[in-house]
Amino acid sequence: MMAFVMAIVKRDLLLILRQPADILNPLVFFILVVALFPLGVSPEASILAPTAAGIVWVAAMLATLLSLELMFKLDHEDGSLEQLLLAPYPGWSLVLAKVLVHWLISGLPLVLLSPLIASMLFLPLHALPTLMLSLLIGTPTLSLFGAIGAALVTGVRGGGMLLTILILPLYVPVIIFGAASVAAAVQGMPIDGYIAILGAMLVFALMITPWASSAALKL
Repeated sequence: MMAFVMAIVKRDLLLILRQPADILNPLVFFILVVALFPLGVSPEASILAPTAAGIVWVAAMLATLLSLELMFKLDHEDGSLEQLLLAPYPGWSLVLAKVLVHWLISGLPLVLLSPLIASMLFLPLHALPTLMLSLLIGTPTLSLFGAIGAALVTGVRGGGMLLTILILPLYVPVIIFGAASVAAAVQGMPIDGYIAILGAMLVFALMITPWASSAALKL
């Protein structure tokens, strides 16, 4: 089964590398949202610093949503998704492979870019490790929850808006605790509780979403 998963990951990454726009679009969108926010509110550090964590997390969520619809759509259109589901391996292994690829192209780059983005918003340096840690735990959760919505709208014409409506309620707790952990770090307060809750949500998503997404794909 691991060979099956790694073969899918290698195949999808190779296809994405042939179309670099699929990688660049979420990153460019993430940077633009953060860069335009000071223009619409205020460039003052006293205003941006307290809201920096929320801005980064909301921008990360929107960037993740931007690429979710393509998680299964292209394979469905060319018929390969049906063949993959007929393979002698559990459907959840296919979902995990797709989620891993999605996180590698959308979540991991956001984690690596977060120090640069946070510095644009005057986030204190001592809070940067917490921001990166919260994104490192939270972005895989966003991809896992997003897989359920992506599976449900696969084959639905114009399913982007429906996907957003389905997934946003699942994203709200992740954003709340992710931003709260960074805000606590800025104020010098303990962050263990927030990180533990983010970790618990990741474990819950790993337990539930692969099977739920697999069932949705088979429907």
